Amino acid sequence: MSLKISYRSWPARLTQHLVFWGLSYYILVHVFASSSEIQQTDHIYTALFLCTIAIGVYVNLALLIPYFLNRGKYLTYALLLVVCLIASTGLNQLTFTHIIDLILPGYYFISYFSFIDLLKFMAAFIGITSLVKLSKGYFLLLEARGQLMQVQKDRTEAELQALRAQVNPHFLFNSLNSIYALVLRHSDKAPETILKLSDLLRYILYETGRERVELTTELDYMRHYIDLQKIRSGPQAKIEVRINGEPKTLKIVPLLFLPLIENSFKHGIKGETGSAFVTFEWTISDDAIRFVAENNKGQAEDIPGDNRRGIGLENLKKRLMMTYPWKHRFEISETDNRYKADLLILSENET
Repeated sequence: MSLKISYRSWPARLTQHLVFWGLSYYILVHVFASSSEIQQTDHIYTALFLCTIAIGVYVNLALLIPYFLNRGKYLTYALLLVVCLIASTGLNQLTFTHIIDLILPGYYFISYFSFIDLLKFMAAFIGITSLVKLSKGYFLLLEARGQLMQVQKDRTEAELQALRAQVNPHFLFNSLNSIYALVLRHSDKAPETILKLSDLLRYILYETGRERVELTTELDYMRHYIDLQKIRSGPQAKIEVRINGEPKTLKIVPLLFLPLIENSFKHGIKGETGSAFVTFEWTISDDAIRFVAENNKGQAEDIPGDNRRGIGLENLKKRLMMTYPWKHRFEISETDNRYKADLLILSENET
């Protein structure tokens, strides 16, 4: 994306310079006027005076600032600026003592000011034009930074949308597998499971596109998903859900808990389900939301060639970094027969 800085265009810059020198000319011609009525000689003197000053000003603007000051060569810049001031002042004196007789014979101009006075004039013009240039550079930097932040924001939002799109098919794939297994067994629970899946899909389609959803709503649908998985797991698996505290008006990024819940069922409830267990516990306070998912390690082997492992957790980590930077803690611990995921999010209380 290119940065569009309108005031850097040549017509605009030329207009700014013409206005500055025109205003300077108007002020100085009245200052230098030898009488109450401005004479032709006053116009000529003022024009020549500004020409000598302009040389020093543009040497500073076009050479000294870009090549020395902006590159951090401050001592070199200061020394060259002093040289520029002295040389420009000397050129002004030389113009009105010798050069003027060559280009405009018969006018007999003389310099009205001493070297120190001329040096003050030169320092004032170079100082003012330097401040104007540096201030324009500062506002240019602010504008560029603002555009860069907008680009970064758009990029982050695009990544979040992509990550959400990655979550939804992954969830749907696992749920359809459960329904398929029920249908193969001609289970009476298949219609109920389809209804629960339909309800979950409605939530995903119409609610999770928002940046934040009500925590109460999110928890309701997580429990629906867990109920759906209970149907698949059978009565022997031990599945517990605990919610401590009141969600109240808290909001949260949608579908953050789903990858951890999926993981627990995928790697805990498999093979022989007699000793299988999964536990989900939410602890909610005004300051934080903590979710702990714990499960046994199933005995069945993973499906060969299943390269989807880890997609959900990597997705979750990216979403947490984008939506809760410095406001979350995510830890995974495991033993030989137990796996635990612990997610802590600083809560956002929105009324």
